[in-house]
Parts: sequence; structure tokens; C-alpha cells
Amino acid sequence: MKDVITKEAVFNHPIDKVWNAISKSEEISTWFLKNNFKAEKGYNYTFKSEGDKGCHVINGIVKEANPYVLIYTWVVEGTNIETTVKWELTSTKEGTKLYLEHSGISNYPGETAIKMFESFNGGWDGCLNALTTYLKEAVHAG
Repeated sequence: MKDVITKEAVFNHPIDKVWNAISKSEEISTWFLKNNFKAEKGYNYTFKSEGDKGCHVINGIVKEANPYVLIYTWVVEGTNIETTVKWELTSTKEGTKLYLEHSGISNYPGETAIKMFESFNGGWDGCLNALTTYLKEAVHAG
């Protein structure tokens, strides 16, 4: 089974605007999930989503938070399975290239790994769409 989800997007926005959108708690809460996130190495964060399927909680630890590279662990509450999310930004002529990687999904046992991969894969597509909308409408960047 595939173990790594990768997504790429190019935004017509300055790199600092995109960085703030993925690293500042108040901005992440606007387009992604409510959280107490801090882009500081060693910080323990919590993301919370409330939807029609109930409340989902994700916990983790920030492993790296250097300008334009953000890496954190991702543990869905009720499991003890740790996966890793990496965001990497690069300046381009057009604006900013975003690379997203979610790895370690094969740490889930058996069929659960396949279901989690499918769930995360679709979820990240939705997140990138929401980030695009946020940058265009809320930040007015670019």
C-alpha cells in the first residue's frame, strides 16, 4: 500500500502570506481546523474538527518550524498511531509553491491503513482548496 500522500500547489501570493496561513493559529483556524497551534519546535498542539460525523481531535508535536518548512506529528485521537505532516514552501516567479507530504500511514494496521490513506488523501485535497479560497478572499494576498 502507499504510505505517503503528496500534494503540490502554486499560489499567486507572497511566500510570507502563505507561511502565515499554514503556521499561525488564528489563520489555520479560519481555513482548516480550530487549534492551539504554535510553529515552535517541541510544541504540543491540538486540532479539533466538529462536523456532521462528530468531533475529531488530532494531537501532535512540532518537529521543525524553520521559515518555510513546517513538520509535525499527527495522531488521531483514539489511536496511538503517529504519522508525520510536512509543509514546504518555495518562492517562484508566480508566487509560492507549496509541497505537502503526509507520511507513515502504513503504521495503521491492515485495512485501517487503507481507509486512513483514503480519508487523509481526500482531506488534504479539501484543505488545499480551503487554503486557496482563504488566500484569495480573506488575506487578499497577491
